[in-house]
Amino acid sequence: MLNLILALAGIFGLIVGIGRLLHRYFIYLPDRTRVDPKDAGLQGVEEIAFKATDGTKLIAWYRPARGSKPTLLYFTGNSGNAASRAGKVRTIAADGYGVFMLNYRRYGGSEGRPSESRIAADAVSAYDCLRGLGIAPHDVIAYGESLGTAVATRLSLQRHIEALVLEAPFTSIVDVGRLMWKGFPLALIMADQYRTIDRIAEVTVPLFIVHGGRDAIIPLDQARRVFHAANQPKNLTVVPQAGHNDLFDRGAWERVRGFLDALRPAPVVKAGGRIEIAAAASGEAR
Repeated sequence: MLNLILALAGIFGLIVGIGRLLHRYFIYLPDRTRVDPKDAGLQGVEEIAFKATDGTKLIAWYRPARGSKPTLLYFTGNSGNAASRAGKVRTIAADGYGVFMLNYRRYGGSEGRPSESRIAADAVSAYDCLRGLGIAPHDVIAYGESLGTAVATRLSLQRHIEALVLEAPFTSIVDVGRLMWKGFPLALIMADQYRTIDRIAEVTVPLFIVHGGRDAIIPLDQARRVFHAANQPKNLTVVPQAGHNDLFDRGAWERVRGFLDALRPAPVVKAGGRIEIAAAASGEAR
């Protein structure tokens, strides 16, 4: 019996050890191709190369804002690169908002290898690079998509931003992984866990969450858990017909834009004086 217990313990330890070594290959699915924004059909977007704190070369795409519009410091999902999101950049820029989209390590020409701690540090470096371009803290919106929602949330606790937007957030990568790998000790296997649920209660800036009602990768329930754990002011909007990767195609940007516009109400003139449009009330909308 003792030999059996030791054998099972050895097998368990071997599974955990191998999983810990290999789990990042399942989390990060980069497209390493370095693409010029012009070759992706984008005008007015430039490539920015800068150094991470450890000297690693990172690549970002930058589209300056028009007028007094803020800039979205955009953190992508776990696959592709900035070029994969050229359509999103075009949509955001068409409304005058700036975009600074980071290619994580090994993505889109950036060097190095990704990990949670490195990407978290690189997000701070991206923020500092954006500040170096003359963008004031009150003009920075941290925007996260899928994996990037955890990156943006963590950044919001490290640097001053105006607001936080989360597109298809999750509670943790472990919780997402358990949907597919039931019974595996993922909490022990995964060094990179991106535990947004443990950090969101510390966020003090306005929060906007948008999620697809038909998201089969990250269930809507996880977004709701993040929402309920967050502080006010906060909004959760559900796009009923959207899945995980087609939120912009289903109207998500229009909802995000409404939130951003409400952050800085445009003054309007009525008979008798000047008033400001009030921000939308907090809550969940469809």
